[in-house]
Amino acid sequence: MSRIGKKPVEVTNGVTVAVSAENIITVKGPKGELKQAIDRDITVEVKDGKIELVRPTDQIRHKAMHGLYRSLVSNMVKGVTEGYKKQMELVGVGFKAANQGNILDLALGYSHNIIFEIPKELKVATSQEKGQNPMIVLESIDKQLLGQVCAKIRSLRKPEPYKGKGVKFAGEVLRRKAGKSAGK
Repeated sequence: MSRIGKKPVEVTNGVTVAVSAENIITVKGPKGELKQAIDRDITVEVKDGKIELVRPTDQIRHKAMHGLYRSLVSNMVKGVTEGYKKQMELVGVGFKAANQGNILDLALGYSHNIIFEIPKELKVATSQEKGQNPMIVLESIDKQLLGQVCAKIRSLRKPEPYKGKGVKFAGEVLRRKAGKSAGK
């Protein structure tokens, strides 16, 4: 039995869960609504304020899907109640971030600014305080979309291992390398 898959997902107050005939689960909460298509072999049961996912056999494919869909449903329930938030830090001389609505304007040391359009499901905020690195704060109810957008922003200028310049997550520890030693 999948250790993750067999744990039921707790449904908190204010959250409604509906499962359609096509095995599409809809979770509504105070922050919004999310939908996820579940594999046709996995059965979703909603009872007593808990969501349980049941697999038909112990095939490798069913075992893999069991834990995956339980995690996705759990992330949906947490998203519509609390939401998700990621902070990114721009480390480097002259690196800047500004936003107008959902348009993010990044200066990352290239000859041109990068204009990045954030999906409407996400909220973006930028801050730049004196003596601190510029910060980008992204918030969403959809964990998958939030992670994908953060990865795309990070890929615009990945942190390099010598000076640590680039776009990194706040609190992320980078593995640093020693530079060339000047020998005589």
